Amino acid sequence: MAEMSSAERVMRTLQRQEADRIPHFEWIIDRRVRHALCPGSSFEEFSVRMGLDAIITGPDFTKEQIGPNRWRNEWGSVLEQTAEEYPIAVDGPIKTLDDLRRYEPPDPNAPGRYKSLERMVSLYKGRIAICVHLNDVLSIPRNLMGFENLMMAFSEPDLIKALVDLSVEINIEMARQVAKRGADLVFTGDDYASTEAPFISPKMFEELLLPGLRRVVAGFHEQGLPIIKHSDGNIRPLIPMLVDAGIDCLDPIDPLAGLNMAEMKAQYGGRIALKGNVNCAQTLTFGTQQDVIAETLEIIRTAGPGGGIILSSSNSIHSAVKPANYLAMLNTIRQYGQYPLNLDATP
Repeated sequence: MAEMSSAERVMRTLQRQEADRIPHFEWIIDRRVRHALCPGSSFEEFSVRMGLDAIITGPDFTKEQIGPNRWRNEWGSVLEQTAEEYPIAVDGPIKTLDDLRRYEPPDPNAPGRYKSLERMVSLYKGRIAICVHLNDVLSIPRNLMGFENLMMAFSEPDLIKALVDLSVEINIEMARQVAKRGADLVFTGDDYASTEAPFISPKMFEELLLPGLRRVVAGFHEQGLPIIKHSDGNIRPLIPMLVDAGIDCLDPIDPLAGLNMAEMKAQYGGRIALKGNVNCAQTLTFGTQQDVIAETLEIIRTAGPGGGIILSSSNSIHSAVKPANYLAMLNTIRQYGQYPLNLDATP
C-alpha cells in the first residue's frame, strides 16, 4: 500500500479500514519523557519531531493565578496543579440550580478563542491529523461543581440535566467553530468511571447523561468531525450506550479495569474503532523494553487485522513512564504495524 500522510492514516483508521500502517499518538506526554527523548521540546514540537500521527489542541481559555499552585479559569473553576502537567478542578461556581440560572459561561465565539487551532491548521493541515479537545456531558459539570458536589447532585435531576444541556450546547457551538477552521476530529476527555465501576449507575447514566451524549455526538458529526470518546476506568456497563450514541472510536480500553483489547475488537470492532492500550500503569512504567515490545505486538496481532486500531498507551505517557519504554512501543508500532500485517513476526 502506498504511504499515507498521518492525517490520511488517522482518518482511514477511524473509518475502521486498514491504512498503510497502524497510527499512533497520545493525549498527554509528560515533560520528563519528552525531554529525555527530545531535549527541550514542547508537546507540539515532540509530536512533530517524533512523527506522531495527530497533533492535539483545544479552544483557548484564559486563567488567572490565585495561589501558589492554583488558578481560576474563564469558567470560574479553581484549578490546582498536580505533579503531572495537567491541573485538576478542585472547586467551581455552581452549587445549586439557582447558581446555574445566574451563571454566564464563557463565550465560545470570543475573539482569539481558536488562535492555537488556527496556527496549527496553518502549519500542519493535510500532513498531521489535527485533533481538538472538546467535552461531552460530564467534565464541564464536574468542573463547575467539583466532583463530590456533582456526585451528590445526581439526586437533583433538574440540576444535572441543566448542566448537561449547558455542556452540550456550548460544545456543539465550539465544534462548529473548529470545523470551520480546519479541525479533522475531536476527542472528549470526560471520564465516566473509576477502576472498579462507573461513577453512577447505568440506569442513571441512561436517564441523565445519555440523551445529552447523543445530542453532542450528533452535533459533532453534523460538522463532519469524527469523535474519539475517552474514558478510562471500568466503563464496561456503559459501552453499549456509548456505541449506540454514535461515537467513532473508544479510548483507552483500560487494562487496569479489566478491559481486554482482543475482546473489545471482537465485540465492537464492527461498529467503532479502538484506541489503546499498552499498560501505562505497569508495563510502560515498571516493565522492561522486551515486555513493552511483547505487549505491543500482542495488540497488533489481536486488534490490528482489518484496521480500526490506533495503538497507544492505556491512558497517557505520564511522568513515571520510562522514556526508553515509550520509545520501544513507538518503534514496535512502526516496525510491525505495517499493512499487510505479518502476524507471525517476532522481535
